[in-house]
Amino acid sequence: MSEVPTLINDLALILIVAGAVTILFKKLKQPLVLGYIMAGFIVSPHMPYTMSVIDNTDIKTWADIGVMFLLFSLGLDFSFKKIVKMGISPVITTLTIIFAMMTLGVVVGHAFDWKRMDCIFLGGMLAMSSTTIIYKAFSDMGLRQQKFAGPVMSVLILEDVLAIVMMVMLSALASGANPDGGEMIGSVMKIGFFLVLWFVVGIFAVPLFLRATRKFINNETLLVVSLGLCCLMAVISTKVGFSSAFGAFVMGSILAETIEAGKIEKLVAPVKDLFGAIFFVSVGMLVDLNIIIEYAVPIGVLVLTILVGQAVFGTFGFLIGGQSLKSAMRCGFSMAQIGEFSFIIASLGLSLKVTGEFLYPVVVAVSVITTFLTPYMIRASVPCYGVLERRLPKTWIRALNNITLSHPSSAPKGNWHSLIAQMARITTVYSILSIATIAVMFSFVLPFVRRMMPHMHWWANGICGVLTILFIAPFLRAMVMKKNHSEEFKALWGESRMNRLPLLVTIFVRLIIASAFVFYICNYLTRFTNALMLTVAVAVVFIMILSRRLKKQSILMERLFVQNLRSRDIEQQVLG
Repeated sequence: MSEVPTLINDLALILIVAGAVTILFKKLKQPLVLGYIMAGFIVSPHMPYTMSVIDNTDIKTWADIGVMFLLFSLGLDFSFKKIVKMGISPVITTLTIIFAMMTLGVVVGHAFDWKRMDCIFLGGMLAMSSTTIIYKAFSDMGLRQQKFAGPVMSVLILEDVLAIVMMVMLSALASGANPDGGEMIGSVMKIGFFLVLWFVVGIFAVPLFLRATRKFINNETLLVVSLGLCCLMAVISTKVGFSSAFGAFVMGSILAETIEAGKIEKLVAPVKDLFGAIFFVSVGMLVDLNIIIEYAVPIGVLVLTILVGQAVFGTFGFLIGGQSLKSAMRCGFSMAQIGEFSFIIASLGLSLKVTGEFLYPVVVAVSVITTFLTPYMIRASVPCYGVLERRLPKTWIRALNNITLSHPSSAPKGNWHSLIAQMARITTVYSILSIATIAVMFSFVLPFVRRMMPHMHWWANGICGVLTILFIAPFLRAMVMKKNHSEEFKALWGESRMNRLPLLVTIFVRLIIASAFVFYICNYLTRFTNALMLTVAVAVVFIMILSRRLKKQSILMERLFVQNLRSRDIEQQVLG
């Protein structure tokens, strides 16, 4: 008989121990995530008196899949539309918390006389609360539908996005480059570019695909298709330099806008729970008692720094973000832990060989301890608020409830403000779609056509150029013509003759941008003079503007996108 593979042995040990420990924790009415971490510690190589996992590499792979599916489920439960509706508040809160916690981390590192890069990387690790752990804790404690959970998840999502930028900054610092230079700006623009591109294309294509195949899809097929889309976006995200978990979250947020979102969430839940359990067990396996004993004082100080820092600065961040004192304290206390992105930043420091080898296990120990304490911090927020309410004067409580930098303006927005904002948004979105289309055509279609026509280079270039212009034509026409007949435009045109020249300038600027795309395509594929190419580009754009077929096509595309974006809201309104 053949032997059982090592992976099966390890999974059997992990799942049996995790099952037994979580049953015990369930009986003790403790969050399951704590049981998983305890199970990981029991089966780790650092525990000499019990059976240990043999192949850590395979378990690490399964744990990565667990993070991916956890964030996919998070995206299903919390879409980008909710963040947009919250406005500037999560941004203010996130930046406040990250700046304060990074400063605390650097100060604590210097207090222990650690090296400069150790201190800087430590600050980055302490600034990143764990989306996975908080989401799991909220689920176990039945708090996901509480009002304060929404702002917390918004801030956590923004932290995950900013973590990518932070990693670029830390890499630049490690190499001696200037983190305020073009690399950081390029990273921010890259994140924004791909977020808009993925969201727009996903909202347009995915609901369309699901509607077209709805009669062929049962629960089993829907589960396979959903997880396939999740893994596809994870691969794409990795290819362009982001994490697989980030891509999984983006796909979850896209599927969250579909009618099938609720069904997908129920179908994915068992898969998420299985792989999520393996992830938390793998975190517990990293706990080393020898490291904890050797660095007991720094670990204790870092744990207190996170608990007190998030309780104080987290609460302050949510206060100035527009939350009431009670809600802000519940939010701030909920974020008092570090997790997966802290591990990633620690791994980055090791791979760049700029941090000490002690820092990673110390951060893991701090993460485990703060994860254990997360449910208790969440529960302690309300009693702490009660103490403040009894001890502080009522005028102070009222003043704290009104501390905010994000009150919506009561004054109505002017026509100019509304018109320019809409034009800028439309131009940005259609420019991103045009850039992506050109990149795909030149990277894949052009080489293919050249291979098919080996001795007709110029014909191949011409065919690819015409196809590219045809594909982006609806985007360019909408970019130039959209909002030129809107109520704001008409009101400003009739309001004063002084407004007419600036209005014409807005059209002219968008015409130049559209012509620049056509000029780039022609200039890339031909060797004619720039003057001739510029004339051709302007002429082509004017033909697009006059084309009724393109006008109809762009309107239909936009209506379909809006219908897909609102399909779940419409269904919920119909169902009451």
